[in-house]
Amino acid sequence: MEEQNISSNNVDIESEGVGGGGKISRNGSVIDQESMMMSSSSMNVREPLLLKSRINTTSQIAIVGANICPIESLDYEIVENDLFKQDWRSRKKVQIFQYVVLKWTLVLLIGLATGLVAFFNNIAVENIAGFKLLLTSNLMIKQSYYKAFAALAGCNVVLATCAAVLCAYIAPAAAGSGIPEVKAYLNGVDAHSILAPSTLFVKIFGSIFGVAAGFVVGKEGPMVHTGACIANLLGQGGSRKYHLTWKWLRYFKNDRDRRDLITCGAAAGVAAAFRAPVGGVLFALEEAASWWRSALLWRTFFTTAVVAVVLKSLIEYCKNESCGLFGEGGLIMFDINNSIPAYNTTDLLAIVLLGVIGGIFGSIYNYLVDKVLRTYSIINERGPGFRVLLVIIISILTSCCAFGVPWLAKCIPCPAHLKEECPTKGRSGSYKSFQCPDGHYNDLASLLLTTNDDAIRSLFSSLNTNEFRISSLVFFFFAMYFLGIITYGIAIPSGLFIPVILAGASYGRLVGRMLSPIANLDVGLFALLGAASFLGGTMRMTVSLCVILLELTNNLLMLPLMMLVLLISKTVADCFNKGVYDQIVIMKGLPFLEAHAEPYMRHLVAGDVVSGPLITFSGVEKVGNILHSLRMTSHNGFPVIDEPPITDAPELCGIVLRSHLLVLLKGKVFTKHRRLSGAQTLERYHAFDFAKAGSGKGLKLEDLEIDPEEMEMYVDLHPITNTSPYTVVETMSLAKAAVAFRELGLRHLCVVPKTPGRPPIVGILTRHDFMPEHILGLYPHIDPHKYR
Repeated sequence: MEEQNISSNNVDIESEGVGGGGKISRNGSVIDQESMMMSSSSMNVREPLLLKSRINTTSQIAIVGANICPIESLDYEIVENDLFKQDWRSRKKVQIFQYVVLKWTLVLLIGLATGLVAFFNNIAVENIAGFKLLLTSNLMIKQSYYKAFAALAGCNVVLATCAAVLCAYIAPAAAGSGIPEVKAYLNGVDAHSILAPSTLFVKIFGSIFGVAAGFVVGKEGPMVHTGACIANLLGQGGSRKYHLTWKWLRYFKNDRDRRDLITCGAAAGVAAAFRAPVGGVLFALEEAASWWRSALLWRTFFTTAVVAVVLKSLIEYCKNESCGLFGEGGLIMFDINNSIPAYNTTDLLAIVLLGVIGGIFGSIYNYLVDKVLRTYSIINERGPGFRVLLVIIISILTSCCAFGVPWLAKCIPCPAHLKEECPTKGRSGSYKSFQCPDGHYNDLASLLLTTNDDAIRSLFSSLNTNEFRISSLVFFFFAMYFLGIITYGIAIPSGLFIPVILAGASYGRLVGRMLSPIANLDVGLFALLGAASFLGGTMRMTVSLCVILLELTNNLLMLPLMMLVLLISKTVADCFNKGVYDQIVIMKGLPFLEAHAEPYMRHLVAGDVVSGPLITFSGVEKVGNILHSLRMTSHNGFPVIDEPPITDAPELCGIVLRSHLLVLLKGKVFTKHRRLSGAQTLERYHAFDFAKAGSGKGLKLEDLEIDPEEMEMYVDLHPITNTSPYTVVETMSLAKAAVAFRELGLRHLCVVPKTPGRPPIVGILTRHDFMPEHILGLYPHIDPHKYR
């Protein structure tokens, strides 16, 4: 997976890819790109991963997964044109009731589908990895060490290659965890491949192969992306291609309803991955969603509750060994409820220390992930073949580490009075014999030659304080820390949660071992707090992580300690850099709008960043002029100006969208003379005719067939013009405008003049206009550090 950050020298002001306002530069031509470049020291903006020579003159570009693609903004604003008003006036109560029922039905289906996919993932990973580990264990018992390594490495390489081929050739957008992409989508950023059906397919099977291949990755992050893809697929509003044009489905052909469904899908993904329904709702609220309301809270809660019921039912079915090598398991993944957390002053000081360690290690982890991703981008630029080769190299390195590091550990005698078998003969268990004689086990092999879930379960265990030696925990920590860093970024679906939990639990248990003579908390609880501290240091979440970990471990008594360690680790890590997902969003070049404006924006006004003159249309415009503007620009929104004799003086009628213009021109409701003909358009069209297309191809300019005679005719734009666009006066603070733009979920924000006697619109602010690269490109003398 490549990561990048779009710098101002990659953006053409005329093309304005994300917002699409029809604007050109201040002097009527495109601003010279050299004038937009500046040093990173003056901008505090990292160098992009995309090559500086790659310029996209049609749309802004970013990296989605491992693929470079153009991006657009989503239209969350309700387009209140005459067709929309006519549709709402004609809707009956029964239609509104149908819409509400269908919305709840869709979130039910999202919960069911996500739960089923998560269960399928678990069964597949446990059985594939179980077969591989069982084969390796049997060869080790026969002392066929070279054959054991060949079997382990061979299975890993085959599985890794399958995952990489799927990811590199079919759906590059499926690489990585997908959480940054989902987060950007819910912020209003769209790329056609983020939630495509092919991405869903590769995300499911690529994650299975990648986790089963023994990579230090988790399936939890990809499950969030999977849930979002399922929600997007169900919320397409029907498809003419597949003859799914049921009238009810048409209600969801808009970005607002899709956004809500995808939010439910992301929450369902977390609930399915961690079996944490409440944690899923809080994750969507704290980390994923940029807009929230009480109605959405109800629906996400309902979705995650459905996921919990589905998982519970299926896991109960598997308890009678009907699922192959799938373990008994339960809705609680790592049950440590038998440990009662009685703590003293020493324990509290140790927890504070864990929080500081987690914050420092987390910030270093994020820094190294940044460096590795930028290094991998050089390899990934060479094509899919090199991406697959990189995956194979990392797979071999991981296999060598998993098989070679346990040889550094000495055999430990099995503890007396154990309830479980020691050493373990089968696939799972906490006591792997590896090369040890009967009655002994290898603690490093017990952590490395097992599934990630079993390794976490062993680290969280409180049954045997001395189960893992201090030296083994040190080796395991460094192995997980650095393997997690170099693995995230290759062309496979990969989550960050599990590597971070493994590394954090290892140093947490290490601290617990060292303080065991004087501490009241046992080593299992220290491991849990260590995992929490590292998660807080890397991801910078607090409330959702706290609840997820409590639901994972079924230990509500740990709540005060968990809160304390998460707050400390986040506070310490924030002193150094951003959270890993925020950092990846920036590196990818996704134009994410933060909840707060940059301080230097208070010293600029809205009129300072708009570009003009604008490309505008009259209320009744000549067909040739519209076609020429559509061909010469890639703008997605155009101001419509009413002029005499329609009005006494020029006035802003509203904004018309590019997609709506294409539909109107395709219908050829033209007149030979400039006159109002909106009544014909209202009779011929319905609001659904202008609804946004789903994942399939919408109407394009090339689909229009306009002859020369029609080019001289006129078309009335009033019926499709949004007559109530959001506007701000040109003297409004840019910081205020940025907050309003984000909170309202806009794609276009009209800037109007403060004084009379001027054109009715100064320009259009779009998502791109609020990006630091654009603002600091226009005003390179601004030092963003000065205002912090």
